[in-house]
Amino acid sequence: MSKSSKRHLFNIQQLGCILCKHLNLGESPAEIHHIEGFGRSSYTDFLTVPLCPEHHRSANGVHGLSRRGFANRYKVSELDLLGMTLQELNR
Repeated sequence: MSKSSKRHLFNIQQLGCILCKHLNLGESPAEIHHIEGFGRSSYTDFLTVPLCPEHHRSANGVHGLSRRGFANRYKVSELDLLGMTLQELNR
């Protein structure tokens, strides 16, 4: 992993869960979620969003619900979360 990838992932993780912020649930520690798909065969460290374990890996998270189920439940897509993440990084 390159230095720039490591630095970027560290900065993303430090933001805390972007969905918790969006839902006004406060601050929560985050894990890195790589956004996959969009015609790519593998992921990149720069298409990532910070999600807490609940919103990342649990039955209520993006991996538990599927992309479509997640978007339906929270009324926000992974791309929406990426936009919010980039906005937070640039504050």
